[in-house]
Amino acid sequence: MQKMKSKSTILSSEEKGTLKWFLGLFYLIMIVYDIFYYFVYPKFILGTNPGLPSKFGYVVYLIMILLIPIAIYLSKKDKHHMVKYLVVLTYLVLSIFNDVSFYHSSSNEYKSGNLAEMFVILFSPIFVSSRFYYVVTIGAISRYLLTGAILRTTEIFFPMLVTAVFAVIALIFLHRFKSYVNAVKTSYDEQLEGMVKGVIAALELKDPYTRGHSERVASYALSLAKEVKRFTNEELMAFNYACLLHDIGKVNIPDQILMKPSNLTNEEFEVIKTHPVVGEEAVKNIEGLKGNISVIRSHHERWDGKGYPDNLQGENIPYLARIVAIADAFDAMTSSRSYRSALPVEEAYKRVLEGKGTQFDPNLVETFKKVFPEWLEIQKSHNAQ
Repeated sequence: MQKMKSKSTILSSEEKGTLKWFLGLFYLIMIVYDIFYYFVYPKFILGTNPGLPSKFGYVVYLIMILLIPIAIYLSKKDKHHMVKYLVVLTYLVLSIFNDVSFYHSSSNEYKSGNLAEMFVILFSPIFVSSRFYYVVTIGAISRYLLTGAILRTTEIFFPMLVTAVFAVIALIFLHRFKSYVNAVKTSYDEQLEGMVKGVIAALELKDPYTRGHSERVASYALSLAKEVKRFTNEELMAFNYACLLHDIGKVNIPDQILMKPSNLTNEEFEVIKTHPVVGEEAVKNIEGLKGNISVIRSHHERWDGKGYPDNLQGENIPYLARIVAIADAFDAMTSSRSYRSALPVEEAYKRVLEGKGTQFDPNLVETFKKVFPEWLEIQKSHNAQ
């Protein structure tokens, strides 16, 4: 399936950097704290034997270190979002076993909690993820409740209270961070939308016959993309912008060819066929559209390989471009052009079905049949404007 990149990709890249800092500081704090608390402090301050209180503590360190190559592997597989959950939840579970293994057969007063845990809670908002925050907070509190139940002690309430206080502070930070991020996202979307509308307006001034074409194609394609249920809302938004600009390359087509009232010659059609490549070149440096360039370049490719500009065939055609190909063809057939009148929607529907497995992706044609009633409503809505 085609990967779509937009501001979500930018945020994903930022999360990778944040994850490195988060895990680096987590491991550093965990190691430095334990070295000082269990080795330096007993030997040089208390004059007692240094060492971790439980042999299981060394197992904890072994497992946590073994997580590092796993985290690197997941990050390379673009599953970095899983790493923070893996590391933090593993640490919390191991902490339960560590406390139980030491205090279950010991008369020592229960003491638990360290800087690493407090760091995880207090810094969880840096990922701007409510899910991660609640997983960390609930996980940390549950860790004490479960440990207290196993050891049958009420001494877990103080560290649990401290955890709750840090969690409240972290929640305040999270809300502020989310407010800033949402403001940036909104500004980004507004700027990109304004630019896209400006380009469409310029294109429609050059070719009046395409007035409304870009918006209708985007609406049809978005309807079809939603029906396949493969994409997030952010991915669909980025896809919508690319659909609106799918014909941007036509600004480079001479007016006498673009608006010719009769059939094009072979030479003129070759000029028309340059617009996907020109369009790709026009938007290649726009950050929010980079991952959707194939929509612009490949929306005239055919399932049988007889399309243009690259003669791609079957599943070699980017998935989203296959969606736009159906939307673009349907709107072209149901819209009037300088050289012909619009076809009835029933005839356009029939021709799309006839193109199954030749011009269009056969699976998407089946999906098109499901959303066709919605396309009729879209057409009526646009015609009424």
